[in-house]
Amino acid sequence: MWDFDHCDPKKCSGKKLSRLGLMKELRVGQRFQGVVMSPKGTQVVSPDDREIVATSGVAVVECSWARLEEIPFHKIKSPHERLLPYMIAANPVNYGKPYKLTCMEATAAALYICGFDNHAEELLSKFSWGHSFWEINGYIRTCTDPASVLAMQEVMIGEMEKEQDERRMLY
Repeated sequence: MWDFDHCDPKKCSGKKLSRLGLMKELRVGQRFQGVVMSPKGTQVVSPDDREIVATSGVAVVECSWARLEEIPFHKIKSPHERLLPYMIAANPVNYGKPYKLTCMEATAAALYICGFDNHAEELLSKFSWGHSFWEINGYIRTCTDPASVLAMQEVMIGEMEKEQDERRMLY
């Protein structure tokens, strides 16, 4: 993980995983050959990335969503930058917000999508709220390739929009 010290070290999921020996810190400018979960990615992470993750791992950018413009993404390079599909945060800070995942949630999601279920579960188990992540985002477990990930994302977005419309009708 590339850590930009935006978070409270006591609440930071990436720092906790690092302290537990489950995540390594990377230096800005350091090349990484694995999959990098980045808002600068051009394609969604999928089971097709399994071999890359198996040989080189997954990395994330540990920063505040409110301070993304401060991140030197041009110095965080990988030949395999990826986006996550539509997912909802289960963490206490951004619970229920689409795309506002912690680095632990993003890493666990990428690992699971690529077929490393046990590794994903290990990361999630280190947080009292970790089990909630799959309760909210379990749909992703049915995806088998990039097309199915994107198709499921469209289904989920459609369902969320339908629910919002129904709520608006009630008030």
